Amino acid sequence: MMQSAKGDAPVVAVPLEVPEEKAEVTAEVLAEGKNLYGTNCAKCHKLYDAKSFTAEEWTPIVMRMQKKARISDEQREKIYAYLTTTQM
Repeated sequence: MMQSAKGDAPVVAVPLEVPEEKAEVTAEVLAEGKNLYGTNCAKCHKLYDAKSFTAEEWTPIVMRMQKKARISDEQREKIYAYLTTTQM
């Protein structure tokens, strides 16, 4: 446990689950991921370019936003695939 910058409440590091890697990411999955990203994420904030973050950086972002956007694990995986596959 670490102290926060202000020294008031302790900060606890919580391990995050990594979205499951799919053996094959199809064009259909990428198209669905792009659509899901646009329709779900843009409801609350501007959309970031997929290349704004690395795959490693997208992991906790997508995990955290899944709960806020109320999307399924399958939808989360498609969004993650879209965001990270475009970097390759």
